[in-house]
Amino acid sequence: MLTPEQKTRYQEDGFLILPNFKSVAEIAAVRARAEAIVEAFDPNESKTIFTTNDQVRQVDRHFLDSANRISCFFEEEAFGPDGELRQAKALSINKIGHALHDKDPVFEAFSHGAALAEVAADVGLAQPQVWQSMYIFKQPGIGGEVGWHQDATFFDTTPISVTTFWFALEDATLDNGCLWTEPGGHRGPRGVLRERFERHGDTITMNKLDATPWPASNVNAIPLEVKAGALVVFHGLLPHYSAPNRSAVSRHAYTLHATDASTQYAATNWLQRGAADPVRGFVLA
Repeated sequence: MLTPEQKTRYQEDGFLILPNFKSVAEIAAVRARAEAIVEAFDPNESKTIFTTNDQVRQVDRHFLDSANRISCFFEEEAFGPDGELRQAKALSINKIGHALHDKDPVFEAFSHGAALAEVAADVGLAQPQVWQSMYIFKQPGIGGEVGWHQDATFFDTTPISVTTFWFALEDATLDNGCLWTEPGGHRGPRGVLRERFERHGDTITMNKLDATPWPASNVNAIPLEVKAGALVVFHGLLPHYSAPNRSAVSRHAYTLHATDASTQYAATNWLQRGAADPVRGFVLA
């Protein structure tokens, strides 16, 4: 799947953009399915928001139980002072997570297959295990900021193996909150794990491990503006960020997080699977 040049670029930069990885029809299918999931969601079931601001404080039962379910989470600015939605429900959801790839047939088809298995192998995942999926809306006007972080913070393995597969379902631009990243930030003196998100029972902590500063967007970080259909693959130690969306258009995306089964998955990771609900790879039997 990947050329030698692409493999080298991934090793050096920590990310790779593959344009036109998903077709218009595939994108339309998952967008329609996400719309149906939101339409069926009753806001009275949960008003849990998703935010990276004081993320530990925002964790609740709805989040903790979402590891093997399909759950909706609201934007941080979705509700007014009266506790009611400021706008329509369909324009208020931050994301759907975290088991779309296992629990919904449309997303299952989108999330697996030979092409993804080949990319995973080419970037170093010998035995990929897909732990998490998220449909991210980045709503117009209120799409929340996702602060600088590393995905290995949430999917710790020894050695670190988590790899992110980020699919653009709409054009991602500077205006609507595209990803930013630090090329090469996954290696060398800056390629250290800065934080670890840990779960002990129902208690969540964010533990500071290293004081290396996050990138500065005007110094050593670059925007990743991509067209709908593109796949961005990036290393678990690569710092990345996205700004709030204050534009009039959304920025839908879909992400998968996979680790290598040959590494040790931390028992303190927030997302765990039991024997009755095993984690699977990209190729389905």
